[in-house]
Amino acid sequence: MAIQVSTPKGTRDFGPAEMNRRNYIFNTIKEVFHAYGFSQIETPAMENLSTLLGKYGNEGDKLLFKILNSGDFTSKISQDDLASQNYIGITNNISEKGLRYDLTVPFARFVVQHRNDIVFPFKRYQIQPVWRADKPQKGRYREFYQCDVDIIGSKSLLNEFELIQIIDNVFAKLGISVTLKINNRKILSGIAEAIGEADKFVAITVAIDKIDKIGLEKVEDELRANGLSDDAIAKLRPILTNKGNTDETFQLIESVIGNTETGKAGIEEMNVIFGYVKAHKLGINVELDLSLARGLNYYTGAIFEVKANDVEIGSICGGGRYDNLTGIFGLKDVSGVGVSFGADRIYDVMTQLDLFPKQTDEYSKALFVNFGQAEECACIEIAGKLRNQGISCEIFPEKSKLDKQFKYADSHNIPYVIIIGENEVCNKTATIKDMATGKQTSIPQDEIINFIK
Repeated sequence: MAIQVSTPKGTRDFGPAEMNRRNYIFNTIKEVFHAYGFSQIETPAMENLSTLLGKYGNEGDKLLFKILNSGDFTSKISQDDLASQNYIGITNNISEKGLRYDLTVPFARFVVQHRNDIVFPFKRYQIQPVWRADKPQKGRYREFYQCDVDIIGSKSLLNEFELIQIIDNVFAKLGISVTLKINNRKILSGIAEAIGEADKFVAITVAIDKIDKIGLEKVEDELRANGLSDDAIAKLRPILTNKGNTDETFQLIESVIGNTETGKAGIEEMNVIFGYVKAHKLGINVELDLSLARGLNYYTGAIFEVKANDVEIGSICGGGRYDNLTGIFGLKDVSGVGVSFGADRIYDVMTQLDLFPKQTDEYSKALFVNFGQAEECACIEIAGKLRNQGISCEIFPEKSKLDKQFKYADSHNIPYVIIIGENEVCNKTATIKDMATGKQTSIPQDEIINFIK
């Protein structure tokens, strides 16, 4: 009986065609990051659980993939924990490490651990996979890539605007029409204070963050379950259902929280950021969205979320300001801000909208037909010259029927087939077939590079 093999749910294999397209996304994003002076780092796939736990809130902690200790991992489990089904106690004894949930917390750990080698402000980017024990569904995976860019060691709001410019540049280069939504956790804190529920700030933000996924009614049900009164929910409802433009939204929120100290600070920060936006031309639409919460606990200031305009899918980029994240690891007063591009969702959007350039589907630029050993030698020499000039090419590995070799080129989207037979070897010429048009052209061998370029 044949063994059935598969990847774990929520993970995928990527073949050559998919990798070409994914690398196009990664290279485009890297190009923009480099243009703004960011340097690349990498951190391990796994971190100590003590690094990860408690940084994402209860919802996030539940989605951490934990790694069993090596050896006899059951030896430290007490019979009392087993009898009482104390799963937290059991987990703490059998697992000390976990797969990273995001790239921001490992980055904060990196900054603290390497603080003597870092010059602040430190501008870094990181492109690596992360893992979440979430329920797999369209646009939501258990293993996916994030492309993070962060500035740490500066409280300047110019950094927020620079990230907005990066978002604008990246999606312009990828050809995706997007809307950038911005809010501020201080504004959300002011709202919680204004409706008389300041002590339930975390519960409010966690619930609000789900509004696009579960709708207003279920968000209100969750707020009630967390102890909010109907009166408080009624005060919150106009904010969550607000559909005004940015200027109208500013007027609304100033009337609601303008007298709260924290809320006032959040409004002032938003005025500065939107001042930059209005003063400098951007290609993307930027909105103040009071329902945007970003449920992660470590955000303290401006928060961002990007939605594709032409595809129904979750956010494809998000992030925000965090003032206290390194303080958790012992390095206080080091503020940072960053955004994360979701490569997998971006891939899904570009595939659905057919936005990938034709060149991303090419494996090689040219294929040399193989007629046998004598012709092979000439092809090897010329292929080497093409590769030295940055032209990817390959030689069919064995003498076969021409039809088979042409089918290989066609199936691999190779645009040119170079034919060097016995006559071409003698005359130092080559016949090049354009696979798109079927046209064949005979040229001297020393002109092949310019012809293909």
